Amino acid sequence: MGSSLLEADRRNSGPDTPARTIDRILSAAARLFAARGMAGVGLREITAEAGVNLAAVNYYFGSKEKLLEALFLRRAQPITAERLRLLALCAEGPGRPPMLEQLLEAFLRPAFSLGLEAGVDGATFGRLRARLAVESEELYRRILAQAFNPSTRAFLEAIVRALPEVPRAEVEWRFHFMLGTMIYTIADSGRIQSITDGSFRSGDVEIALAKLVRFLGAGFRAAPLGD
Repeated sequence: MGSSLLEADRRNSGPDTPARTIDRILSAAARLFAARGMAGVGLREITAEAGVNLAAVNYYFGSKEKLLEALFLRRAQPITAERLRLLALCAEGPGRPPMLEQLLEAFLRPAFSLGLEAGVDGATFGRLRARLAVESEELYRRILAQAFNPSTRAFLEAIVRALPEVPRAEVEWRFHFMLGTMIYTIADSGRIQSITDGSFRSGDVEIALAKLVRFLGAGFRAAPLGD
């Protein structure tokens, strides 16, 4: 199905350009890596899925690792830029939500709604992150650090300041839990639909964000163990 959609897209999109070729390669790589992981996918399979020749992948990226790095950076750039923009708008004031909820919203919203370049939708990217976290830990940590660390650290520090009554080590644990919850929710694996026999619906981003911010706010404010 994915290949036939790509063929239709190529017929309707006019002549190739370097940017279009790169987009197709990144989109194909994201789908295949998310489905089978880095080890289970070769460059020739990616080129076949993208409808380009092997020389194009070698020319633009050089290796699977560089291709994965480019994929993360492509998706991360708009997310991190929007996070920092929203962070700068967070402020105490009449009629505004508590600072913690503002920070949580500013951190989460871009991950749910931005970074869709090259057809890399949020669910695919979420599944890719979840898979790589398990099977390619060293590579994943390096690429993730390059793509997200500066903006993520800024939010961690802001949340620490917003919760002076919670020890920093406890905030760091809770931030860790937030990252896992965010990735799993975005990935939308279908597990909760299976448990609820399809009665659960998770497709509305605004509902998911509102519920997640409220859930995480309660978790961040909970009394530390031993109190």
